[in-house]
Amino acid sequence: MTKITYDERYEAHPEDVKTYGTQKLRDHFLIDKVFVENKITLTYTHYDRYVAGGAVPVNGVLNLEAIEPLKAEHFCNRREVGVINIGGEGTVTVDGTAYVLNKKEAIYIGMGAITVTFESSDVSNPALFYINSAPAHHSFPTKKIGREDANVLQLGSKEDANERELFQYIVSATVETCQLQMGITELKPGSVWNTMPAHTHNRRMEVYMYTDVAEGQAVCHFMGPGHETRHIWMSNNQAVISPPWSIHSGAGTSNYSFLWGMAGENLDFTDMDGIPKNELR
Repeated sequence: MTKITYDERYEAHPEDVKTYGTQKLRDHFLIDKVFVENKITLTYTHYDRYVAGGAVPVNGVLNLEAIEPLKAEHFCNRREVGVINIGGEGTVTVDGTAYVLNKKEAIYIGMGAITVTFESSDVSNPALFYINSAPAHHSFPTKKIGREDANVLQLGSKEDANERELFQYIVSATVETCQLQMGITELKPGSVWNTMPAHTHNRRMEVYMYTDVAEGQAVCHFMGPGHETRHIWMSNNQAVISPPWSIHSGAGTSNYSFLWGMAGENLDFTDMDGIPKNELR
């Protein structure tokens, strides 16, 4: 049985996207199944050659192997990888060194790693390893980033229904990377809006993965240029690709969390073009 599968997505021009119907929009940008038991499931997007996906080891160890679009012997030959665990305790082993990740802990894996494997500590409560990867030009050391190591920002307010805590795991303040950045944003009870006011960042693309969405609840993700937005309704543990020209914001039917990952030519987290709320269309 194949233990690693992938999907490939191509870039789309914003003038084309505004003609998409609901299903076509979802086909191009929604990653509907991130986690599949006993498999590594990846999506390779041509936006900055980014890869996003998940690994759920239950009956044994899963090995991160190179997929065909990479044209490489090993997955990390020319890539760096970030992993955040949102499930039970698990172990990521990089070239023989084991790193135990509890829930909401991360690891950065530098370019040049030969073997990367995933394993759960308890098969009844398997790890859910969320994987992001971007091309790399230099090999930086592999490093685990615990919950206590993250750079934490307090954002929003109760009055605006967007009070949230942003945990920066893989950023310049915590680990040196070529271009990959990752973290988690957690909305407080009573808050539903994320990344509002909305913005774009033309020098970076991004992928959002919504999690902690309670059963029976949903998140409406907004995308597209600020003057002509579109939306995609999403469920727990689904991801969405955000092109550089697109906003990436959302509102839930209850509070939730989301994992964000990005890549591009600029590592300045605050490099963005804000859009006033009253100018969104």
